[in-house]
Amino acid sequence: MKCRVCRGPAVIDIRRHNANFCQEHFLRYCRTQVEKTLKEFSMVKPGDRVLVAVSGGKDSLAVWDILLHLGYEATGLYVGLGLGEYYDVSGRHARRFAEERGLELIEVDIRGTYDIDVPTAASVTGRAPCSACGLSKRHVFDQATLAGDFDALVTGHNLDDEAAVLFGNVLHWQSDYLGRQQPVLPAGHGFPKKVKPLVRLGERETAAYCVLAGIDYLVEECPMAKGNKHLHYKAALNLIESESPGSKQAFYFGFLRNAVDLFSEQRTYSEPEEQRERTEPDDDVGMLRACEECGATTNSELCAFCRLVRSTAGTKPVPIAMTRKRN
Repeated sequence: MKCRVCRGPAVIDIRRHNANFCQEHFLRYCRTQVEKTLKEFSMVKPGDRVLVAVSGGKDSLAVWDILLHLGYEATGLYVGLGLGEYYDVSGRHARRFAEERGLELIEVDIRGTYDIDVPTAASVTGRAPCSACGLSKRHVFDQATLAGDFDALVTGHNLDDEAAVLFGNVLHWQSDYLGRQQPVLPAGHGFPKKVKPLVRLGERETAAYCVLAGIDYLVEECPMAKGNKHLHYKAALNLIESESPGSKQAFYFGFLRNAVDLFSEQRTYSEPEEQRERTEPDDDVGMLRACEECGATTNSELCAFCRLVRSTAGTKPVPIAMTRKRN
């Protein structure tokens, strides 16, 4: 197996491109793919200040590293969600990455800041843990990006992530979600710009990038993710990809080219459905207002996160083991 570029010994193959790469040219390939994505979708431009949401995992650390190699001013944001030892370990990976490179890492512990954590919120409200987690992270991400006057929030969603989400949204024809599923969500109505530079790279590639770039990352999956429906969507797509390499990329980018505009009128800036109570009315940009508690944009008196905080106020923290089965 020889590198496509230099014909030296290859260390990885990428079947959808029918290409093999040595270490040097694989790292260059990943950085080139991200650079191409940044330009194609007008995500950020030279001189922009970006905030990277980091979890200590392969995707977030890879995108942070690549942005730095491309010359961007990138600050990290780590959110402690109260997931016990798992997030203690993930935090150590994020801190080590930042310390070794002399980078700024903003940390927000939601138990210390808001007196809430994901296991307790899931247990008290009956939400799936991933729902409570996503809601909490989005709130902190938005607030930190706006408070720091960053030009964009960067997340580590990769091709596998986006293809799986798209698969689920198409299966259930979630038209409002389909209108939002783009590599860039522009700033507006009190929400920051959000970008996903890794959409041309799969999970296997981001993991290989970290290994070959010498980045130590958290390998274990979140202990509360078991049963998450998107894991099943990923597994189904992996079966298709194994028989027809390139299917995930064709599916996702075909949607962006041919179908996303059909749903664009249904895209809103207000909170996604999983953040709202089921009894609330459909999103309406004209109804948006500032949350009475935190000032975040919402279509209710209180944003979904502040309602979650209120619902768990004074509750004794719940161990992970008691909520894991709810997902």
